[in-house]
Amino acid sequence: MFKVFYEDLEVGSKEAFGSYTATKEEIIDFAGKYDPQPFHLDEEMAKQSVFGSLCASGWHTCSMTMSMLVDYMKDKGFAGMGSPGVDNIRWKTPVFPGDILSVKSEIIEKRESQSRPNLGLVKSKYSVFNQKDELLMEMVTNVMVLKRGD
Repeated sequence: MFKVFYEDLEVGSKEAFGSYTATKEEIIDFAGKYDPQPFHLDEEMAKQSVFGSLCASGWHTCSMTMSMLVDYMKDKGFAGMGSPGVDNIRWKTPVFPGDILSVKSEIIEKRESQSRPNLGLVKSKYSVFNQKDELLMEMVTNVMVLKRGD
């Protein structure tokens, strides 16, 4: 099942992956459930906002990114065991209906777990872009990764 373990990951390695199209319907649905601000829910109100148009919640952008990340990990056979947290999230540019998101990642640090000898901790920077190559979001995450256990 797993093919990529802690030992296989190298600091400085970079990957590009994912494709996720943000739709008007999904933006409104997500906002209605989790971030019901007018510029996420109503096109007329959004025109009067600093965004000038209906746009996705930043939390929705995180969720779309997570969807791409989990699909990527499944495809690669990545031995991820969850995350103890996110260090930093920055929303740089709004996501608008029709935007196609993709991700670039870079491993910036790794270390062995002191409390769980079968795990390593990997810190990565994720940058999310739209189809115009505009930076939408950056985040730094920490992931627990199984060691090979040879």
